[in-house]
Amino acid sequence: MLETIFKSKKPVIGVIHLLPLPGSPRWMGDLEEVLLRAEQEALALASGGIDSIIIENFFDAPFAKDRVDVSTACALTLAVKRVSGVTNLPIGVNVLRNDALTALAIATVCGADYVRINVLSGAMVTDQGIIESDARNVLMYRRQLMSDNIKIFADVMVKHAYPLGEGTDIALSAKDTMLRAGGDALIVSGTGTGQTPDMNDLKKVRKAMPEAPIFIGSGSTQENVKDLLSVADGIIVGTTLKRRGQLEQPVDVDRVRDFVNAVKAAR
Repeated sequence: MLETIFKSKKPVIGVIHLLPLPGSPRWMGDLEEVLLRAEQEALALASGGIDSIIIENFFDAPFAKDRVDVSTACALTLAVKRVSGVTNLPIGVNVLRNDALTALAIATVCGADYVRINVLSGAMVTDQGIIESDARNVLMYRRQLMSDNIKIFADVMVKHAYPLGEGTDIALSAKDTMLRAGGDALIVSGTGTGQTPDMNDLKKVRKAMPEAPIFIGSGSTQENVKDLLSVADGIIVGTTLKRRGQLEQPVDVDRVRDFVNAVKAAR
């Protein structure tokens, strides 16, 4: 599956954390500023040698639990189109907190390649409350849009969340996410943004789904990519690529180059 989207083995996906969008509590009223920063970060990621870009409404927190506001969806669509206009890299869409239907709609109309869905299987306790999966409607909507070419990258026990109920097995969750919920690739993260996944959890997911594409969803650094890529098939990275490694800062092209070089060495 990966070779249909990415040119490189063990691809690196750089994240564009969009500034607050209309429809969010922190919206500042200037959409052009948001779009210009997204374009600048896309160019920095592409110039630094990244393999793909995923765009998400990260700074819209606190997030909507279910569907985002229509104005947010419209702004996200514009952002994806603007980024697509400055680079020919594969593009992904993530609509936080878990608006898979809007993500698929945006990806379809913008010609994006994949979406990230935080909760595709099971139920998670989050700061938005309990988020339940809706895999059947997600897959039905993708079929309705005639967008089966858009791949679903699904989190397994997503960060900033805890599984509902005791004793949840990450290996079983990975199997359910792929085999029953219909995910195309799995994402394993740490407990929060910038946190490295537990290697034991990562190995459990790999053992449970040996043929599945597995991506690291948080906490990748130049120092740990070799170990992470010894198990995983690719990396989604955001904070590490920012100026001084600070989440609120824009993407730093030099940090992108350094990270990509570390990944190339690990490959």
